[in-house]
Amino acid sequence: MIQSLYLGRVNYAEALRLQDELVALRTEGRIGNVLLLLEHPPVLTLGRNARRANILASDELLAARGVTLHEINRGGDVTYHGPGQLIGYPIFDLRSLRNLSGGRLGPVDFVRLMEEALIRLCGELGVKAGRICGLTGVWCHLWWGSPLDESCVTTAKDVPGGERKIAAIGIHVARGVTSHGFAFNVTTDLRDFGLINPCGITDKPVTSLANEVRDPAALPTLEVLAHLAARQFGLVFGEPVEMLESLDALRAQAQSAPGVAPESPASSPRDQEPLAQKFQAEDTPLQVPPAVERLRQLPRPVKDRSILA
Repeated sequence: MIQSLYLGRVNYAEALRLQDELVALRTEGRIGNVLLLLEHPPVLTLGRNARRANILASDELLAARGVTLHEINRGGDVTYHGPGQLIGYPIFDLRSLRNLSGGRLGPVDFVRLMEEALIRLCGELGVKAGRICGLTGVWCHLWWGSPLDESCVTTAKDVPGGERKIAAIGIHVARGVTSHGFAFNVTTDLRDFGLINPCGITDKPVTSLANEVRDPAALPTLEVLAHLAARQFGLVFGEPVEMLESLDALRAQAQSAPGVAPESPASSPRDQEPLAQKFQAEDTPLQVPPAVERLRQLPRPVKDRSILA
């Protein structure tokens, strides 16, 4: 099962802390796969492959615009997040998932399925979207093949009018558990992308749902879109989706997981540490799912990988 949670607007630093907490819980097997959906105030994020030259604005201009800057451990270059953008952070254990051939799902497979969920979300809203070979993300105004094959546009001359990026993707994988995820432009002010070379790409513009649909005023709210996105993730990954009401519900679930001692009023100082600090990561969840049990004889997963935005 995928458990999904819409959080509204969340400060980027708090979102990083929350991801650390949930990655620790997922690594311990105390929660299942979780899809966080939210929105950020204006922020620039620099992936591990980022070049500072791709930030076109001065520090003074960023400060005047209220844009913060964070260097993070996902793959990819510089990305903008801001109001009107649906952010998705899937905290998934890849060892619990299968690819289309029934084998272990790898990081690249995972990114392709994320792209597919967003392509289908665009289609649900009347916007045609697809992939470009060699460029991670979701693009509008393309010719493409069947939904889950490797067909994609290879040259700009094949595309009348040029391709426009509507969703950026960049993940980090450690001990089989993913973090970071996607940024899907809904009603985002596209002028803010002028602060950067998005994902280091200078010859292809960005776009948004509001820029692609006939009637932007008819677009659903971000919260409704979050539910639609979660539904598409469930369909693409072949898992039922449960929408949670709050983080407290997820934390209560983690606290009641098998092998977790109930909280005591006389807890030690270590017991009062944030969950993300208390839990030491292991290669295998404490409660081993049957699907993972069948994988024990296979080569161990890559410890730490990133996918470009």
